[in-house]
Amino acid sequence: MSTVMAHAATALVLGRVFTKRCMPARFWWLSALCACLPDADVIGFAFGVHYGDLLGHRGLTHSLAFALAVSVIVVGLGFRSPEYSGGRRLALVAYFFVVTASHGVLDAFTNGGLGIAFFAPFDNSRYFFPWRPLQVPPIGVIAFFSSWGLRVLRSELIWIGIPCLSVLVLTWLARRRLR
Repeated sequence: MSTVMAHAATALVLGRVFTKRCMPARFWWLSALCACLPDADVIGFAFGVHYGDLLGHRGLTHSLAFALAVSVIVVGLGFRSPEYSGGRRLALVAYFFVVTASHGVLDAFTNGGLGIAFFAPFDNSRYFFPWRPLQVPPIGVIAFFSSWGLRVLRSELIWIGIPCLSVLVLTWLARRRLR
């Protein structure tokens, strides 16, 4: 998995690209939450769920089906007002789908683990991308504060932080030019 910070930052950048207008605080909080939510599956370790199981780490909660279900629920519960009807609601579902699915996409660029079950629950096969530049972080807070954790942060700064900053600058420049 990439770190929580990397997932949240990616979601916030996607949110900035997605919307030109001012969005309520709940949009930003839900964006970060949806991007981090798939890692809730690590709770399964405490209950004897094995890593490679459907409900194991990087299993069902990292799938495209999960991302779709989460996006429909988030928009249904969080954006009920009439201003979010029709096409705007559908656009929000698409946005929250991308934000939630981005978690598995980033994890598929890491150099460790068993891969991502993108097509669960229909297929529990695990996948990685052929190019995997991201260091996989250790699971657990204490293990994160080590030289391994520093390598992870350096990797994420290069492969996630710099591209996110670049996308923000390019979005700002493009919008400024269109005005």
